[in-house]
Amino acid sequence: QVQLVESGGGLVQAGASLTLSCVVSGRTGRRSAMGWFRQAPGKEREFVAVVDWSGGDTYYVDSVKVRFTISRDNAKNTLYMRMNNLKPGDTAVYYCAASLFVQSLPLIAPGDYDYWGQGTQVTVSS
Repeated sequence: QVQLVESGGGLVQAGASLTLSCVVSGRTGRRSAMGWFRQAPGKEREFVAVVDWSGGDTYYVDSVKVRFTISRDNAKNTLYMRMNNLKPGDTAVYYCAASLFVQSLPLIAPGDYDYWGQGTQVTVSS
């Protein structure tokens, strides 16, 4: 059984930074590509970033390139996303996800992922 637990969200002003974390439990998760998605009120779930199982390959949605950085520490079973220069448009619930069967990036579709965390709220004020 694979379980994901996100943390690190909060309320910040535009221009601030946050780091999100996602702790992965379960042996299957060790070889999974990992992604971050976000969902704003009334909007569909949106792909944000992904990293392959080794941590050596990443892909980002255009709106967060140069501002967000995804990484993982497999020794700690933890996924991270550093978010810099946050904007009000980044306000959303952020979810981490694990892909067990589809390993080739970019993995931008929610259907590519098999396990999801509960989400952590990020709110960016003007």
